[in-house]
Amino acid sequence: MTAVRMDGKALAEKLRAGIADEMKAFGESVCLATVLVGDDPASHIYVSRKHDACSEAGIESRDHRFGESTSEGEVLELLEELNADDVVDGILVQLPLPAHMDESKVTLAVDPTKDVDGFHPLNAGRLYQGDPLLVPATPLGVMALLAEYEIDLKGMEAVVIGRSEIVGKPVAMMLLAEHATVTICHSRTVDLEQHTRRADILVAAVGRPGLVTRDMVKPGAVVIDVAVNRTEQGLVGDVEKDVAEVAGFLTPVPGSIGPMTIAMLLRNTLTAAQHRREGVAVSGT
Repeated sequence: MTAVRMDGKALAEKLRAGIADEMKAFGESVCLATVLVGDDPASHIYVSRKHDACSEAGIESRDHRFGESTSEGEVLELLEELNADDVVDGILVQLPLPAHMDESKVTLAVDPTKDVDGFHPLNAGRLYQGDPLLVPATPLGVMALLAEYEIDLKGMEAVVIGRSEIVGKPVAMMLLAEHATVTICHSRTVDLEQHTRRADILVAAVGRPGLVTRDMVKPGAVVIDVAVNRTEQGLVGDVEKDVAEVAGFLTPVPGSIGPMTIAMLLRNTLTAAQHRREGVAVSGT
């Protein structure tokens, strides 16, 4: 058996084309502002790709980049300005930030109605309560890919490896909302294999190359590899390649979840614009 390769790139292209059509129908300008601090080459590439995607979809974008030594206060001052700018519909702070900055403090400073990353506690709370508005883009992409391949999650055993605020926790909540039975595993989990071997849906989002081996996977399982790790052998995920000989479905790395994340960022930006025009306040004020 060879796993079906879940083509996130093709789905992302389809979704981006649909968003471009929705933008035309929306009939108003939509603007995403990005904030990048530091000299990490990968972050600069990611942000540039996001701006290219915005341009293709008809979304205006503003690019704010700071050097590594920029103070936290300067970034917070910019965020205050972007929050108050009615032209700006979405704000994205590219992570990671330099070590001298408090990531939680910076992300908390983003207006939750413009928080296209879905990291603000008010957006996280809405997801937790089953009333999501702006949700982290990568988990959104995972769920869209599962839906595209008509994976029925009801009653499925889902195991998520990783408990980050960006992927692990939100994707677990979204799987739960689709009536899967969800287990979250992490660095303190005892006997990881006993959990992964029973998973019908396995999501790996840790950032450890080769963490998931074929003997850890239930035959026929759906395996979603979220991580992209830079190694001497190139870009690899958390899942060993030979898992394809056991799994029923598998996302390739790179080229599946990455494109879906960018597509869902565009979706969140348009959603934020639509709700802001309607006067919806995430904070409830």
